[in-house]
This record gives sequence, C-alpha cells and structure tokens, in this order.
Amino acid sequence: MATERAGTHIRHVAPRPLAADTSPEAEAVRFDLYRRMSPAEKARRVAELTAAASRYALAGLRQRYPAASEQALWLRLAALRLGADVVERAYGWRPERDGP
Repeated sequence: MATERAGTHIRHVAPRPLAADTSPEAEAVRFDLYRRMSPAEKARRVAELTAAASRYALAGLRQRYPAASEQALWLRLAALRLGADVVERAYGWRPERDGP
C-alpha cells in the first residue's frame, strides 16, 4: 500500500494501475521485473525505448512532410522535443520559416 502526504497527515492509499487496460497483478509482475533489473539493464531499456519513440515520431513527420529532407525531419523532431525557440537558437532553423 502506498502512502500520501496531505499537509502534516500521512494516509495510506491503494495503488492505482498506471494503465486502464492492465490488471494490478500484471503491473505487479512488471514492476517486480523492473526492480530486478540492474542499473545497466534499466539504462539500456530507456535507451531502446527512446530510440523507438524517435523512430515513431520521425515516421509521423515523414508522413506529414513527405518532401522534407532527413535534416529537416530531425530538426522538426528537435523542435517538437525542445521547442522551436531552442532549435532556432541552436541551429538557426525554425519549422514555420525554414521547413517544408
């Protein structure tokens, strides 16, 4: 059971599933697996998930901007993640001004 602080009072609350379509038992198994992972395994998993998210985001950008170069797609991805102002300051490129 989890604890929650409300001012100076601590109360116990039942854990809520993170995903509506996942049973509490399945989540318990998943979190047990996470607890057993070494820090290196966790870091590798985060890197794999980050790479997968980038591939999916780039695929979506390719569909929306089929004429865009690979560089423009990566800059658009950076703008989505970091904001257009940061990308403009770092690379001198702004999606609505410079991109297809």
